[in-house]
Amino acid sequence: MERTDRCTRNRGSGFLWRLATFLLASCGCVTAQSHPSAADQPELNDVHFHLTNYIQVGTDIHDFLNIMGTKVGRVALFGIPLQQEWSYQNSGDLAPTYYLQTDAPLYYYSFTDAHIAMAYRSLSKEQQARFDPMITGFNPADMYAADHIRRVLQTFPGVFSGIGEFTVHKEFVSAKVAGETPSLRNPALDKLLDFAAEVGLVVLIHNDMDVPFARSGAEPAYLSQMKSVLARHPKATIIWAHTGMGRIVRPVHGHAAVIEAILKDPQFSHVYFDISWDEVAKYLTSTPESIKISADLINRYPDRFLFGTDEVAPPTLERYLKVYYQYDPLWKQLDKETSAKVRSGNYERIFDAARQRVRTWEAAHSK
Repeated sequence: MERTDRCTRNRGSGFLWRLATFLLASCGCVTAQSHPSAADQPELNDVHFHLTNYIQVGTDIHDFLNIMGTKVGRVALFGIPLQQEWSYQNSGDLAPTYYLQTDAPLYYYSFTDAHIAMAYRSLSKEQQARFDPMITGFNPADMYAADHIRRVLQTFPGVFSGIGEFTVHKEFVSAKVAGETPSLRNPALDKLLDFAAEVGLVVLIHNDMDVPFARSGAEPAYLSQMKSVLARHPKATIIWAHTGMGRIVRPVHGHAAVIEAILKDPQFSHVYFDISWDEVAKYLTSTPESIKISADLINRYPDRFLFGTDEVAPPTLERYLKVYYQYDPLWKQLDKETSAKVRSGNYERIFDAARQRVRTWEAAHSK
């Protein structure tokens, strides 16, 4: 039944896309910033994109639409929830723009959600259809985090489709966050995931599977805790960013087998993985063997992986799609249908459902 429904939706969405494009073209309304033409269908969607950086500076959304052009169809849009503090006592006149450039702490910057919402609202309806904004400006260690998400939805109805990317355990970052450190055992995380499930929000979470420089042969530090969180929230649609990897957090021993154990377990049918970030692409495409292992896994579970760039405010299309082209060896080894699902189809299925559910919740909870 699920497969039949999905195929019907895909055929329906394709027909509606072509019909809308024809009608818009007939009245001369198609521009470089609206839907691509039927003859030039987008090659990919991006489930993981930061419009702004660690000091809340980024690419103007209208410029970014021009960068996307007709090659990229839809983008999950968010800022970065953490602000790098400029501590004069720490770095003097050096104004840090990245969390590794100074020893000063990071703090949560909730205004990022309003910034993303206003950028989205500055677009036409046709342009807005190409974005799925995400709420990120909350502290996952705060029992009030779910209340922040509720408030954002009610302040900016019709805008957001999910929450994230937000971080629990992340190499170097977690230790720099001022205040209480987030934890997979914190009931605040359960509270916000319960709320996301109630509303229908997609959840994009960054949580390293292991610690940097892990001892050889040791169990991944956070795998068991993460699986417990996932199992406790079967009604939430959760995307585990980067398949649990980091810059220094390398693939754990038998990484593909660990991921497959989750994918084939019915209690985790609501869990997906994104393969965003150049650091992840580096690991997955490092050798012919790693490419084959990755491709075989994705081919076995084509509905459970999504492509994302994890780019931050890119100035050009070349810079924006660097990770996409880094994955060329992987795309070549995926089945044609699988490749289409990972690059675009899974995104559309997940976010189309989220848009509908979130709009329904907003209508029932309007102020």
